[in-house]
Formats: sequence, C-alpha cells, structure tokens
Amino acid sequence: MRLSIKKTLGPGLLLAGAAIGVSHLVQATRAGADFGFGLWWVILFACLTKYPFLEFGPRYAAATQSTLISGYKKLGKAPYWIYVFITFGTMFIIQAAVTIVTAGLAEQLFKMGYSNFVWSAIILILCMFLLWFGRYKALDTSMKLIISILSLGTLFAVLLAFGSGPATNVINETTPSYFNIGALAFIVALIGWMPIPIDASVWHSIWVREKSRQSGYEINVREALFDFNTGYIIAAVMGFLFFFLGALIMYGSGTSFSGNSVTFSAQLVELYGNTLGEWSKPLISIAAFTAMLSTTLAVTDAFPRVISHLYSLFPSEHILPSIKRKIVYNYALFIIPVSSLIILFFMSGSFTILVDFAAGLSFLSAPILAWFNFKLVTGDNIPLDFQPNKQYRIFSLICLFSLSIFALLYFYLRITTAF
Repeated sequence: MRLSIKKTLGPGLLLAGAAIGVSHLVQATRAGADFGFGLWWVILFACLTKYPFLEFGPRYAAATQSTLISGYKKLGKAPYWIYVFITFGTMFIIQAAVTIVTAGLAEQLFKMGYSNFVWSAIILILCMFLLWFGRYKALDTSMKLIISILSLGTLFAVLLAFGSGPATNVINETTPSYFNIGALAFIVALIGWMPIPIDASVWHSIWVREKSRQSGYEINVREALFDFNTGYIIAAVMGFLFFFLGALIMYGSGTSFSGNSVTFSAQLVELYGNTLGEWSKPLISIAAFTAMLSTTLAVTDAFPRVISHLYSLFPSEHILPSIKRKIVYNYALFIIPVSSLIILFFMSGSFTILVDFAAGLSFLSAPILAWFNFKLVTGDNIPLDFQPNKQYRIFSLICLFSLSIFALLYFYLRITTAF
C-alpha cells in the first residue's frame, strides 16, 4: 500500500495548490477580518457542498481510464459545448487574475522595484519554462514542495497569532450582522470560490490520467479517492487557517480594508507586523506569495491540458490522440499566458469587469457542471461497484440543490447591486 501511495499521490495536491489562492488568501482572510469567527460555518458549508462533485472527477477518471471531458461528450453535444463555452469564457481572465495577484505579492516580498506587469511576465515565463521542460513530473514535484512550505508557514503563522492573545477578545466580540445586501453578496461569493469552483473537477480528472501515464501505474478508484481526500482536506484546512489569520490579526483593528487583492494582502502583512513585531512580516509574506504561486502554476498547466483534451477528442487520420494532446498543449502553454499578459497590458482599466464576468459565469455554471458530474458517476459507463451508494447520492442531490439556490442568489444580488 505504501508503494501505491507513492505512485499515486499528487493530483490531489495539485488540486489543493490550485484551490489555495484568492479564495483563501483574500476571501477567507477577509471573512475573518470583517466578521471575526462568525462566518466559520460558511467555509464549512462551501467545502461540504462542493465535495461530491469535485470528488466525482478522480472517481470517474480512475473507474473509466478517461477524463470528465470524454464523459461530457458521451452525455451529448450540449454538455460538451457548454463546458467548452465555460472554459473559453474564463480561462484567459482567470490566468490573468491569479498572475497579477501573485505579481503584486512578489514585489511586496522581494522589493525589486518592478511593476506588476513585469512581475507577471517573469512569473508566467518561469511557470511556462518549468512546464515546457519538466512536464507533469516537474509540476508534481514542485507542487509537493510548495504545498509543504505553504502549509507549514501558514500553520506556524496562525499558532503565533493565537499565542499573541487576541483570540479571547475575538470570541467574546459580537459578530456584525450579515443580513444586508453587501454582506450577503460577500458570503455568496465566498461560497462560490471556496475551496475552488466545480470546473476544477475536470482538471483533477486530467491530472489523474497524467499521473498514471507518468508513473506507468494505473491508479484505481480507492487510491484516486485517497489522493483526492488528502488534497481536499489540505485545501479546506488551509481555508480555515487563513480565516483564523483574518479574525485574529485584522478583526477589530479599525483598518478600512481594500477590495484590491494585493493591497489587502499588504494590509494583512502590515497588521501582522504591528501585532507580533517586524520579524513576523517575512513569514506571512512568504505564506501569501506561495499561496498565489501554487495557484498560478496549477492554472498555467490546467488550461492547456483542458484545451489539449478537448481537441484530442476530434479524430485525425494522421495524428494519434496522445501526440495531438502534446502538440496542442505546447501551443496552448504559450498562447494562454501571452493572451493573459495582453489583457493585463491593454485592458487594465476594464479588468474588474472581466473578472466579474468570469466569476459570474463560474458561479452560475457550478450547478450545471455538478449535475453533469453526478450523471456521469451514476450512469451505465461506470462500473456499479465504483458508483456512489444510495446515501451518498442523496447527500449529493442535497448539495446540488444548495449550489443551485446560491447560484440564483448570486445572480439576484449581482443584479440588485448593479442597479
């Protein structure tokens, strides 16, 4: 069993690396900063309701030796093209968004005097270089190192925050009311992003297949689910750790917190230094930077893999699907980051509008993709032994109903706040 874990552990950590980004560093931290410990249930609720549909990705990949993209095509043209639309509607914007936040944190940590755009270019070039020459193996190894540093650094930071003495005061404070439009909009957005959108189930199914190819070992369902649960638990725990950081360090500080991700992170670092001393600033800076670097690296790999699998499903007389995937991956690994840099350079003034569009599309599509995943793992093309049992199916449907309600609430709140 130990040998099989060594050969199969990895895709779940990639999922954790992709998850631990803006949702954790900014939104979870801000939940604690604005509401103390009052919104702990929101993070728990989000992680529980997303769990089944993200878990169905590795379950399906291990049971069928194919990806969710192949499954969507088997469901019919509509599911396949809906996913294509979601992917192309979000990938450039998401790549640009996570990169620019990472860039701001890089300057904050290294203080080289570079602009956010220059740092974005540097970070993307490094990610592209690593993935171009190292492929999945380099990604797998790098993410294990990054997640280890991130987890230990963040845990140590939270322990220091608890030891600084404000925990009792935060617990005894009355939680501000969140029964207003602004607070509800924030809660719904937090649920939408935490720990990661449902689309990542597709990424995970691809990473499971890539891990099998790289290791030469066919991952079974039990091993795939162990790997998934490892990564998912890390992502969920890290969500709570960043939430605790916000509550312990930022809540009740009297600071007006910025809506800009980089500025907000700088405020966290500054307040951390004020509470524990200047020596503590590098610690939280490293935690913040590695959180976003893990997301940027995972996203830089995920979207090219998605595009390569989308194209490989179309038959070709002269090119094998595996060769076609490699060719398309190489092109996409260059095109997507470069396009994201162009967006950052020419559309900085309207970038928040683009991010809002991508977020809205991701939130509204969550119940749809969740339903597709449910149909796939309960359908005829997956062996009965690997399908969810009756109790798990009922739980999944309850989660699907909850996601649908919050997607509609998000849509309503966006319209309400827009007018």
